[in-house]
Amino acid sequence: MPAPRSRWGSIVAGAVVLLLIAGVAWWIESRPAVPPAGGRGGAGGPMSIVPASVTKGDIAIVLDALGTVTPLSTVTVRTQISGQLVNIDFREGQDVKKGDALAEIDSRPYELAQQQAQGQLMRDQALLDDARLDLERYKTLQATNAIPKQQYDTQNSLVQQLQGTVLTDQAQIDTDKLNIAYCHIVAPGDGRVGLRQVDQGNYVTPGDANGIVLITLLQPISVIFTLPEDDLPAILARIQAGATLSATAFDRSATTQLAVGTLMTLDNQIDTSTGTVKLRSQFANPDEKLYPNQFVNIRLLVDTLHDATVVPTSAVQRGSPGTYVYLVNADDTVSMRMIDLGPADGERQSVRSGLAPGDRVVVDGADKLRDGAKVIVRDNAAAAPAPAPANSGAQPAGARGQAKQPATKNGQ
Repeated sequence: MPAPRSRWGSIVAGAVVLLLIAGVAWWIESRPAVPPAGGRGGAGGPMSIVPASVTKGDIAIVLDALGTVTPLSTVTVRTQISGQLVNIDFREGQDVKKGDALAEIDSRPYELAQQQAQGQLMRDQALLDDARLDLERYKTLQATNAIPKQQYDTQNSLVQQLQGTVLTDQAQIDTDKLNIAYCHIVAPGDGRVGLRQVDQGNYVTPGDANGIVLITLLQPISVIFTLPEDDLPAILARIQAGATLSATAFDRSATTQLAVGTLMTLDNQIDTSTGTVKLRSQFANPDEKLYPNQFVNIRLLVDTLHDATVVPTSAVQRGSPGTYVYLVNADDTVSMRMIDLGPADGERQSVRSGLAPGDRVVVDGADKLRDGAKVIVRDNAAAAPAPAPANSGAQPAGARGQAKQPATKNGQ
């Protein structure tokens, strides 16, 4: 009788399995519905959003550019005469003023040449004095026809020749004095000396390519940067109106402000290969945060738009209808509102038309909204539009037009 018992055990086991499956299914269906992440309700429920108020404020119209720190003066100090370098009077990295002693060349050969020229001058001056006395005598004799007129003319010519010789001797003396002065090399202007290119004891000549040292002016200093030619009319209009444009320099990462200066000038032609124009801004650079050949980001403040309608850039949506925002209505619904954008300043976007101060727009949770959708308003202080900066020119380059979503906590 073992066969019936085996069939009975199989029937019981199958029944137990079916009961377990039915129990699990009942437990799953009886669980309460859990809203999806982000605080949204179930299918067809209201969407959770964060609003921000439309405000009035000033918008800085800025242009971002890449530039290179360029000294206003860079001088390679070279000797103007040949000779042995007998003294170095500067320290590497020293700040010097115009006229400060830098180096000295052995002047003895030029001093000896000067003495020789002075001796030659004295000899020729004596010959000239003697010739002049003879000329006076010949003049008296020729008046009485005691000598031929030709002899008088010859003596007169000799005096003139000796006068030219004396002038040449004097010029040679002045040249030797100048060479002696060139033996004492001085700074041609203010600046900071770099690493010396030649050591004391070497024989230097005017043809040395590297010179003795390089002097670079660090205070003030300039930055040369480029902008597209399309930005040129706005800049020229401000300059012709007598405005002084502020330029702010940031480091390579465009996060740390280095210096604030002014736009000095722009190039007289556009580079046809790139369609850009070069501009130069000048900085006082008292703390020397700007260094020659340093790569920097420039933020040029062209103008300031006053009393503009301002919204956070994260509220602006773009799609096939154009540029729009979702306006939060009093009945906790949203409506699509087309807007006309103006200039942007970092995370602040100006709006020419379509919104009014006091309106509330969606800044977080707009990705699945539709016109007329029901919403749940979450309070989030981080969604408030950023206030106008105290110094609009002091914001990092590249911040224009960036839209950052406000932070939320635990999806609420």
